[in-house]
Amino acid sequence: MRLLHTPVVQDMVTGVVLNPSPSATNAVDDVVEQARRAFEIGVRQVWFSQQFSHDAISLAGLVGAAVPGLGVGTFVVPINPRHPLIVSTLAQTAQAAAHGNFSLGLGLGAKAIETAAFGTAWANPAGRLREHLQVLRSIFDTGAVDFHGTEISTTAAQWPVTLPGGTPIPIYVAAMGPKALRVTGELADGTLPYLAGPRTLQEFIVPTISEAAASAGRPAPRIIAAVPVVVSDDEDDARRIATEELAFYESIPSYATVIARENASSAGELAAVGPAAAVREQLRRYLDAGATDLVLSPMRSNTADPRRLWEIAASI
Repeated sequence: MRLLHTPVVQDMVTGVVLNPSPSATNAVDDVVEQARRAFEIGVRQVWFSQQFSHDAISLAGLVGAAVPGLGVGTFVVPINPRHPLIVSTLAQTAQAAAHGNFSLGLGLGAKAIETAAFGTAWANPAGRLREHLQVLRSIFDTGAVDFHGTEISTTAAQWPVTLPGGTPIPIYVAAMGPKALRVTGELADGTLPYLAGPRTLQEFIVPTISEAAASAGRPAPRIIAAVPVVVSDDEDDARRIATEELAFYESIPSYATVIARENASSAGELAAVGPAAAVREQLRRYLDAGATDLVLSPMRSNTADPRRLWEIAASI
């Protein structure tokens, strides 16, 4: 195939997750305004999680168009039940809107959520991830796709599949298991793990994905550590908030494995909590462990005044 696009991995700084305010009259207007305020403070990268109430890729593109110069990305869009051809059209539209400042973050999803939402769950997550990424790589890197796998197929060779201004697009995967990390290192630009503490990064994630990328002849991957954060002068209350809101993840096998690897008794112990100075100190441990970038994810019950979290992101 003729190479049309050379993948470009953007330079990023510490970013923040933005969530629409539950009291907003218009969620999109609210998020755009939040993004503008964060950018004025010095935040240069914002991320959006996929929800059943909104589409993260669309929201990222809208914000990227409204706030020129601000990096936008998805943290994360589950690959199921989305076909990669559909994801590629959404991502390229967002990239064109953001004028090259969009990053695509993907996730493998969780069986319990998929079953409840869609009435089914997909087996072979690492295999589906591989084929999903193969299709995206073909579209983004060569401008064409004709792929037939065991999980995914698409014959779109006779139609245009790229959008002017829509590529290149860096791809990150919220991979934490060994199979997913190896696939990510081989085909993506880095990993975007959540709740993976410094020990997990240093001893497992960084070496596993780095070895896979090197074996595939790809550049060193970005390690974008997404960390739940509660900024508060009352550290005990901050830890209580983190423990309560993160308890859900303890029932998901991939996160339970990480919690055990960190020798933590609960997911809440993996959050960065406390006054700003203490949070900064905790976050630097992730960089010392091999993270190349950070994403600060606020607890939903601690977002009344996000300015303190944004100021931390702007200063790291």
